[in-house]
Amino acid sequence: MTDDPPAPRSVASPRASRVRPRGARRRRSTLWTAAGLAVLVLAPFVVVQAVGRTHVVAADAVPERAAIVVPGAGLRPDGTPSTYLRRRLDAAADLWARGLAPVVLVSGDAHDDYDEPGSMRAWLLDRGVPDDAILLDREGYDTHATCTRAVSELGLGTAVVVTQGYHLPRTLFSCRVAGLDAVGVGVSAASVEPWKAVLYRVREVPAATKALLDAVRR
Repeated sequence: MTDDPPAPRSVASPRASRVRPRGARRRRSTLWTAAGLAVLVLAPFVVVQAVGRTHVVAADAVPERAAIVVPGAGLRPDGTPSTYLRRRLDAAADLWARGLAPVVLVSGDAHDDYDEPGSMRAWLLDRGVPDDAILLDREGYDTHATCTRAVSELGLGTAVVVTQGYHLPRTLFSCRVAGLDAVGVGVSAASVEPWKAVLYRVREVPAATKALLDAVRR
């Protein structure tokens, strides 16, 4: 046994204990950057959805409006409305038959041999909507154009919009920004090609950013 004191333990300096490896700092910076980008991308979507969803109504609770607005959704190779568009038109014909609006506005693209509003009109005629109750907008190239032209070109003040549920909040956002007092009814977005249904929903994220930019520029 000796009287020698025990060897002192080494104590790391507080500064040294706080130093993070360079790789850890880089990963942390990358995560913060990714989080910031996610917020920038998703913020417009959240805003557009929040505004639009407050004006969605059930099909059996639609108030009377000046018009029923049906945005285009493409044509089949034979020139007839696509499946999604047929669902919109069938719902619009039902709303018109119930006396909830005197006219149906069909809005879409028309060029060369492609006439989306003309095909929509023919579909409605086959379902009992008379020709004098159908308004055509052949320059509804996108959702923003459909909404702004309903106000500026056709003078509509109120409307009920009919489109697929995933598309409805953005459409209502754009219409209300354009000055159209619109409510909306959603129709089925079921698809025999499920990947398309997923793609359409994902596409709403960048489309919401465009809707916000269109709203600022108008």
